[in-house]
Amino acid sequence: MNAATWADLVVEAADETTASLGKVAGQDWTRNAAGLDWTCRATLDHLALGVVGYAGLLIARPADRYVTLFASLDPQAAIADCLEGIRIAGRLLASAVREADSDVRAWHPWGRSDAVGFAAMGVVELLVHGVDIGRALGLDWRPPERLCSPALRRLFPEAPDGDDAAELLLWCTGRAELPGHGRRVRWQWAGTVR
Repeated sequence: MNAATWADLVVEAADETTASLGKVAGQDWTRNAAGLDWTCRATLDHLALGVVGYAGLLIARPADRYVTLFASLDPQAAIADCLEGIRIAGRLLASAVREADSDVRAWHPWGRSDAVGFAAMGVVELLVHGVDIGRALGLDWRPPERLCSPALRRLFPEAPDGDDAAELLLWCTGRAELPGHGRRVRWQWAGTVR
């Protein structure tokens, strides 16, 4: 898959996640997201920070640090408006992925990566934190296989074989049990270039 295809996946992940979360926008977002110490609202802010931060890393290309740009959602804004902010963040990352030359590399604490790697990181962030928030708010949402499968292959080469990419992605990120493997307590993705 080329960078343009990955950029499209980021946009689709942002759209899918926000459309799903839009169904529970009227719920109590001050409760903690499932499995996290952050509220649902703080988790949404984390998404904005992370996804925009990945775009910033691709643009600045630091060799040894995170960028100084921090994105946040207006703490007074309605959840529906915050979801718009997540869609904007997704499009900013997608644009940076499309614009990055194939030799662009940037620092990440889990390995220097390229545009495709940062796109995959953005997809995973959007999908798994969408699940975290959705579960806390009573939403039964599964990330689409067409988004989980490429992100799983790119960032989790050690993942066991299986036909359910969504379940494997949730297991790889410590959010689900997998028969014969138990639940992961510690995890990280392999963002380095392959």
